[in-house]
Amino acid sequence: MLLDRDGVINQDRADYVRCAADWVPIPGALEAIAALEAAGCRVAVVTNQSGLGRGLFDRAALDAIHEKMRDAVASHGGRIDACFFCPHVPEDDCECRKPRPGLLREALRRFDVPPARALMVGDREVDLVAARAAGCAAVLVQSGQGRADDVAFAVEHAIPVRSDLGAAVRDLLAGDFEQALG
Repeated sequence: MLLDRDGVINQDRADYVRCAADWVPIPGALEAIAALEAAGCRVAVVTNQSGLGRGLFDRAALDAIHEKMRDAVASHGGRIDACFFCPHVPEDDCECRKPRPGLLREALRRFDVPPARALMVGDREVDLVAARAAGCAAVLVQSGQGRADDVAFAVEHAIPVRSDLGAAVRDLLAGDFEQALG
């Protein structure tokens, strides 16, 4: 399972999640990740973090944010197996920044998961485009700062839309996405 971070696991902020104190989980997200762990799913976070490239925070701050996230997930019985991040700004035109598939492909390689057996949960069109480019199924959640355009893109491309990560995981574990996962 591939998860975007901001807007999927934690509350997104227009001014960036810059330090561990800014990281606030979305209700139900920690329990959803624990349910994935209980079902034997590995979880990787794949997240654009242009705040690094913009100089808004440093690697130590990002590591502290991810440590807080992992600890919070663990306190609910879950686990995040790895965090993959792109530190670049859009103008860098890198391969790892979503909507390009570099981060997703790296995660899939690391865990030796065929793209057709992976599911990406994101809150924006860039997450969905990256998933499609990597060959993964996708689900859009509406718990972030996504726009109506994101939902329209999902509907146009027959990508499921759920309210939040908890709803997406409940449906995944109930078998609702089996056809999408091959």
